Amino acid sequence: MPCTTLLVGKNASYDGSTIIARNEDSANGQWCPKKFVVVAPQDQPRHYRSVISHVEVDLPDCPQRYTAMPEAVSGHGIWAAAGVNESNVAMTATETITSNERVLGADPLVRLSAAPATGDDAGQGEQSGGIGEEDIVTLVLPYIHNAREGVLRLGTLLERFGTYEMNGIAFSDENEIWWLETVGGHHWIARRVPDDAYVTMPNQLGIDSFDLKDALNTGVECLASSDLYDFIEDNHLDVSAAGKFNPREAFGSHTDEDHKYNTPRAWSIQRWLNPRSCRWDGSSADFTPESDDIPWARVPERKITIEDVKYALSLHFQGTTFDPYGRATAGADGHQSRYRPIGINRTSHLSVMQLRPYASEACRAIEWVAFGSNVFNALAPFFTNVNRTPDYLACTTAQISTDSLYWQSRLIAALADAHYHDCIGLIEPYQQHVPAKGHKIIADTDMRVEGEELDAEEATPLLELANDQVASMLKQETDKLLAAVLDESSMHMKNAYGRSDA
Repeated sequence: MPCTTLLVGKNASYDGSTIIARNEDSANGQWCPKKFVVVAPQDQPRHYRSVISHVEVDLPDCPQRYTAMPEAVSGHGIWAAAGVNESNVAMTATETITSNERVLGADPLVRLSAAPATGDDAGQGEQSGGIGEEDIVTLVLPYIHNAREGVLRLGTLLERFGTYEMNGIAFSDENEIWWLETVGGHHWIARRVPDDAYVTMPNQLGIDSFDLKDALNTGVECLASSDLYDFIEDNHLDVSAAGKFNPREAFGSHTDEDHKYNTPRAWSIQRWLNPRSCRWDGSSADFTPESDDIPWARVPERKITIEDVKYALSLHFQGTTFDPYGRATAGADGHQSRYRPIGINRTSHLSVMQLRPYASEACRAIEWVAFGSNVFNALAPFFTNVNRTPDYLACTTAQISTDSLYWQSRLIAALADAHYHDCIGLIEPYQQHVPAKGHKIIADTDMRVEGEELDAEEATPLLELANDQVASMLKQETDKLLAAVLDESSMHMKNAYGRSDA
């Protein structure tokens, strides 16, 4: 999927949490309704078959409960996307990334090969493909107990079954974040996110430094498929000139399309979170939207909040001539559609998973959720140690309905986009009120869980009640916003006329 990922190490976040977040964006011309659900152990498959690749995987008989963001319309596969399991381990999958011809020639992607339709072998000999975005959360998240374990389980699956696409996957627990990137059909690398840094990932292979010796021995900061060194040597993949191995140079791409679609998003987030660290604009800029060497990880100038993550993953080049909502100014002609914004129309959902080390283990994990285009939506928090999620988020269907947050968010965005400057003043208070009220509900609930010394099982009903309160508040605020945006947009219809009836 054409997504954007932001990872925040515990010493870079405002409260010591690890934070992993990703926009799931649908492909151009497509819309993928999503829902926020809980998968109970009894509902987890024991034998899995992929819709896209037909790969079949036997799964352990000991799954944990976990949250997920699956497709709301059946028939296309699960696409669980993001979630937190009952061990308070979070995962988001996947960020589609790029590669180059040398890698794909050395280790081709594992694609479904259909059986012949005619002849003596008709209907026989189909070769299944590997695993991919459709499958990965379902195959991994229910079975892991920390972030590193997630890397190792997924790495084993990749080496056994292969993959039909290049992907990046994030895992987090309360102590660390790991980022895994696939390399060709069966190989992979993973690096621990520095505790004091954040990572930007815009659909491009991102890791730009890697300790091969550590990866293939102690695995403290880096992990990789066991034969990675020989794979690099045998296929002459290391093109570094300075003597330090750079996976982005070896395994990634630097195409003209990267400079329109990918690198501008990394530039946009880092320009906002580190405005004084570098020169971002002008003829003497250290980095431009088309720079291939924008760092994978960077120490922020200040601690990063949940609100910062939401704003970063809603960016549309504000303050530049590339802003599609920018007023016409000198020099803006032709610029406003030059680069792909982060806050795009086709976002299906945003999940921001926060693992709070100071909170009781029973309520440690929060999944902040939004649907639709981030420019126009708001982020709301939900506890993950629950057996159900509110209907307002869980019952999305193919039918458009104002009883669904997904569809209300889509309606608001479509109405407001055409009248951005008239509607944004209505949307900004909504984007502040929803998370502010959500923070209050979370804090009150934390206090009750801690004060009553509740364990995970005892806390679950209380957390479900808190989630219902958040959803009720969110529905009220979203109803009001939809009504206001509808009224404002209706006033600016092309057939409007100033005179009323006499």
